[in-house]
Amino acid sequence: MPAPLSRFAPGWRTLGLAVALPAALAVFSPATFAADVVVVTDSRHPVKTMGGERLIDLDEARRIEAELSAELPTDPGQATAIVKRRLSGGGPDLQRRIASAYQGVTDAWSLGITSIPAVVVDQRYVVYGEPDVARAVARIEQHRGTQP
Repeated sequence: MPAPLSRFAPGWRTLGLAVALPAALAVFSPATFAADVVVVTDSRHPVKTMGGERLIDLDEARRIEAELSAELPTDPGQATAIVKRRLSGGGPDLQRRIASAYQGVTDAWSLGITSIPAVVVDQRYVVYGEPDVARAVARIEQHRGTQP
């Protein structure tokens, strides 16, 4: 004769909670509501990221330029030769860093960012001045929930 279901139900409920709770938290976290999150900031405006967002650091291009021009001689010909060696010595990784840094500046400008830090969701909604990305996304999601 089969055992009554009630004898097994508590274990199954515990297992169900152990599986369902983390899944529900992941599904309803602010990061999953926003399809595309871009954060624009610089070194004077640190942000607390949540993971998965694109971070545009507007200082990155300046830092790379400083690396390339560090301790250059005053003679323009010598300085040019040193910078060319540094550029070629950096290889594809340096080229990607440079391209990414300037693309970030271009993207921030294209998004119409006027202040930092800025959290942009789906290239449509922006929160300025909030250093906690998860809170900014939550504010955007709250606003989106009130719109028809």
